Amino acid sequence: MIRSPEQLKNVLARELDQVNITDVHTHLFSADFGQMLLWGIDEVLTYHYLIAEYFRYSQMAYGDFFNLPKTRQADLVWQTLFLERSPVSEAQRGTLTILNKLGLCVQSGDLDEYREYFQSRTVEQQIDTVFELAGIKQVVMTNDPFDPQERRVWQEGAGNQDPRFKAALRIDPLLMDYENSYKTLQTEGYEVDVSLGSRSLREIRRFLRDWVQKMDALYLAVSLPPDFKLVDDSIRTRITEQCVLPVCRELNIPLALMIGVNRQVNKELRLAGDSLGKADVRVIEYLCTNYPENKFLVTMLSRENQHELAITARKYRNLMIFGCWWFLNNPSIVREMTSMRMETLGLFFIPQHSDARILEHLLYKWNHSKSIIGEVLVEKYADLLATGWVLNQEQISQDLEALFSDNFEMFLSS
Repeated sequence: MIRSPEQLKNVLARELDQVNITDVHTHLFSADFGQMLLWGIDEVLTYHYLIAEYFRYSQMAYGDFFNLPKTRQADLVWQTLFLERSPVSEAQRGTLTILNKLGLCVQSGDLDEYREYFQSRTVEQQIDTVFELAGIKQVVMTNDPFDPQERRVWQEGAGNQDPRFKAALRIDPLLMDYENSYKTLQTEGYEVDVSLGSRSLREIRRFLRDWVQKMDALYLAVSLPPDFKLVDDSIRTRITEQCVLPVCRELNIPLALMIGVNRQVNKELRLAGDSLGKADVRVIEYLCTNYPENKFLVTMLSRENQHELAITARKYRNLMIFGCWWFLNNPSIVREMTSMRMETLGLFFIPQHSDARILEHLLYKWNHSKSIIGEVLVEKYADLLATGWVLNQEQISQDLEALFSDNFEMFLSS
């Protein structure tokens, strides 16, 4: 039985250290995908967050920078953001957390030393090390059958050899660029055309079923702009309502909607050039109301959408909100969102996902997020103790397993 705030903090810290994490949305790949899995210090330093921050200081032409070898890009980022000034941004601090967790000397600032460490490792060794240090049980990948390189891996039967890596079928090209993506479907033997007639709709449903089966996908996923709506006769609406939702319902898998990204507001920054905008939560109300037999995993990118989305989740049991996505993954906002969600939804939500594009990002994103989620839980549990409520270690362990894994698995199986 837990009787004091100090005892509470100690128990919670121990349980957080032992909790098994299911990371419900990443951009990672298993070793079977070869070079599609990004890892190592040069990948960390040339992550698009850090590139955007580098250009806050540098006057180098964007094209000149991107034409440099990756190691030279990493040199410039390291020098500019870490050696010439204090690395206080979340992405900068995260890089230092990675080095620290891997047992490297942060104080030395010796990039060559860090490179030697990574060069001494195999990818399989690094996956094992990172998963163990971060407390990861499994991650969900982002799998795009429209990408020729990735499609080839799946067609060769090598896509899901490592059980720690689960698949999610990404359908952005289908919904956002059908005018071009239908050609890929034709090449793969599906009888579709640009006019999207009844035969095309039937064949798109067949395509989705085939790829869910091939990947053993846990859910379908799409990233959408702030103006996403389903109140017109657009191609996106017709494919969503006549293909995606029926197949998800038939196979009893969720549709994950990640809403609010403004793509390429600065094209010269490439991957670093995306931004965000406030979305209309009423599209989620529409989906949950009109498709009660479907399940929806939803995250929104704008801070201004978060309270309304949490209230919407109170109204629909076929809606699970997840994570502090992309630009929201800053400590002050994670703390605010986690506290608000607990106060609104109790413990039935998914507080975080890493969105990791580079293997080692699992180390810092989960280390930082677990710390903040733990701080919020201490406050909420302390409030319970103040009422005379009794807490014990078993209950806290159960709560953490729910937040970091079981809520997701329960929603999948519902």
